[in-house]
Amino acid sequence: MKIRVLIVDDEPLGRERVRSMLRSEPDIEIVGESADGRQAVAAIRQHNPDLVFLDVQMPGMDGFEVLRQLHRDQMPVVIFVTAYDQHALKAFEVHALDYLLKPFKQSRFRAALQRARDLLASRRADEASKKLLALLGERPEPREFLSRIPVKTDDRTAFIRTSRIDCFESAGNYVVLHVGKETHVIRETLASLEAQLDPKKFIRVNRSTIVNVDQIKEVRPLFKGEHVILLSDGRQIPLTRGIRELEELLKFS
Repeated sequence: MKIRVLIVDDEPLGRERVRSMLRSEPDIEIVGESADGRQAVAAIRQHNPDLVFLDVQMPGMDGFEVLRQLHRDQMPVVIFVTAYDQHALKAFEVHALDYLLKPFKQSRFRAALQRARDLLASRRADEASKKLLALLGERPEPREFLSRIPVKTDDRTAFIRTSRIDCFESAGNYVVLHVGKETHVIRETLASLEAQLDPKKFIRVNRSTIVNVDQIKEVRPLFKGEHVILLSDGRQIPLTRGIRELEELLKFS
């Protein structure tokens, strides 16, 4: 079975360095690359990689904040990549987390990769996740999510509160916002938007729809174990992800 890898670095040369070293590894499948933190969060949620090479220093959202945006069950095995953050190096060593110090040699890269292989093969990835969570717990920072979304028309820009939005529906490189009886279209991918929304308030219920959990009225069973979500406005949306995860989220929202 191949190890699914995501490469995250805001520098193109940094991504190419990791990619070139992985080319000779037959058990590796590169599922994507991300040039910033928001792209990384969206890519992890979309591709569910086994292993992420994660740059620590990135503008806007650093590597630590990327991990804070994830649910515990989304946490991959991580090899941090850093250039000079001595505080980060000390923290990684304390928590027995692997890192690559730029510029790294191929021998050091292969050693880190082999350690990740061993973790995944021995099913100790959950142990690595606990160490990551412990690290993040020592670096508390407030998380910020979208509270308003700008919607442009011909002559003005309206700012719609996310709390008013019933659901978001994918339309290629656009997203349709459903706000009561109104609809608005913005140029954004659903995956990118999902990375900016509070995961406690919004949940992707199928491949093309994110729902405001406060607008969920009930979940109805269909045939063959399928379900449909009924929103407060009467809209019905197919549920293709786990019913238990949704139920747990609704308990505490």
